[in-house]
Amino acid sequence: MSIPECPLCQSQHTTQHYQDKLRTYWCCSCCRLVFVPQAFHLSESEEHKIYDQHENDPSDEGYRHFLNRLMMPLLLALKDIAIEPPAKGLDFGSGPGPTLSLMLAQEGYQMAIYDHFYARHPEVLLQHYDFITSTEVWEHLSQPGKVIEKLFSCLKPNGIIGVMTKRIPETSFANWHYIKDPTHITFFADKTFEYLAEKYQCRLSLLSNDVALLIRHAKNDMMNLHS
Repeated sequence: MSIPECPLCQSQHTTQHYQDKLRTYWCCSCCRLVFVPQAFHLSESEEHKIYDQHENDPSDEGYRHFLNRLMMPLLLALKDIAIEPPAKGLDFGSGPGPTLSLMLAQEGYQMAIYDHFYARHPEVLLQHYDFITSTEVWEHLSQPGKVIEKLFSCLKPNGIIGVMTKRIPETSFANWHYIKDPTHITFFADKTFEYLAEKYQCRLSLLSNDVALLIRHAKNDMMNLHS
């Protein structure tokens, strides 16, 4: 078997991390990303069918509460660096029922959305934003390096990227429920976010086990906040 290149940092220094009955998982020694090689990815049509089953309803209070876990610390971080309404934001990977964008619009922000399957408007990715959100998206990316590079190219110099994706646990990877979803192919560790923060000169806040803020404003003030 050939050794796959890391899809985030393009390093050749990858080793097999785990194997189950359906696929293999490789780990990059440079950025600590764990990823599933291309040979095990679903087709776009198979992936789309699974996403069509998602019930992301903007009127669902439980779903809004879930998204608040990113939105509330994001709003505080925006306030700290004086980014206030009507600043512009992008919700990348908005899904079949855009909700976070509506919640942020209710806070007074001007929101745009982009989704590969449900809101594929490439012109949106030619604009610049004060902040970008991406909830439960990065674990689905087959080319995370290219996508994240594009997101940072859309982010203003003092902006914030807020991400929700479960980070790799310190306990048994084999028993982690997150790898059971066949659309989940890219898994980020704490050190992966530290790699991104260093590459893009951001201050990093790691909040809970699945929320991260990459704050571009404080280029020379690298900090990790764990809670």
